Amino acid sequence: MQRVEEVLGVSERRACRAVDQPRSTHRYPVRRPEDEGRLVSRMLALVRQHPRYGYRRIWALLRREGWRVNRKRVYRLWRREGLKVPRKARKRRRLGCSANGCARFRPVHKDHVWAWDFIHDRTEGGGPLKWLTIVDEYTRECLSLEPGRNLRAVDVQATLIRLFRERGVPGHIRSDNGPEFIARALRTWLERASVKTLYVEAGAPWENGYAEAFQSRLRDELLNAEVFGSVRGAQALAAMWKEAYNHERPHSALGYRTPSEFAAACAASGLGSLGLPPHTPLAQETLIATGT
Repeated sequence: MQRVEEVLGVSERRACRAVDQPRSTHRYPVRRPEDEGRLVSRMLALVRQHPRYGYRRIWALLRREGWRVNRKRVYRLWRREGLKVPRKARKRRRLGCSANGCARFRPVHKDHVWAWDFIHDRTEGGGPLKWLTIVDEYTRECLSLEPGRNLRAVDVQATLIRLFRERGVPGHIRSDNGPEFIARALRTWLERASVKTLYVEAGAPWENGYAEAFQSRLRDELLNAEVFGSVRGAQALAAMWKEAYNHERPHSALGYRTPSEFAAACAASGLGSLGLPPHTPLAQETLIATGT
């Protein structure tokens, strides 16, 4: 570092007096914390493991591991290491005009509203992959992530039967008007189970915003990051990613808690499912009527 006398041609004392800076501050040597090397190494390891995570989510993971570090320090080290996640193009926010949209009909407790949708991809050989995603809008939990070649209404119903047995019956299910979701047999079956359907306006995917947001993360962190050799391989990777999403991935909308942690907190505070549990007569009747 060059001395002030060499740069400005004046003494250090006069220069510090001119800018009203204490000489002790000017001469203060930078002292790096002893744990900074280990912290940077762990931060880089997490970045390699989760290349689509930004510094806030990396900070949350470090805190979960026991590091006593604030977000500003992680951001400083992030910038120093030259790390950057390319920003995704933000679409214009729309409320939509349908009363069934997520902006007008909001979830208020766990299992109040589930959202489902399909997302498409391909295997390495060019074959189609169709993914059924189901999320709890309130807790942000991924309830189902099912890839297959061709998923029909009967497959959607079979997935719901399994979820109803494991978790209980939700109050509402939100979806678009895809043929798999508006099939008469499926709608009749849901009506018998006392599940209300919320069909969003045609051509308005933002009205099913929770499903769209989840699928954006799924596309960014799994579908664009992995090559699927077969349906079986896709199913194995889907199970691993779903487990990590629910139990390890901090969610910014939940105060950087994982969806499973937030769901457990809801259950402890009494904001659990107000739908029908699997052992109720109506739920049993519904399951038996389907031949399962």
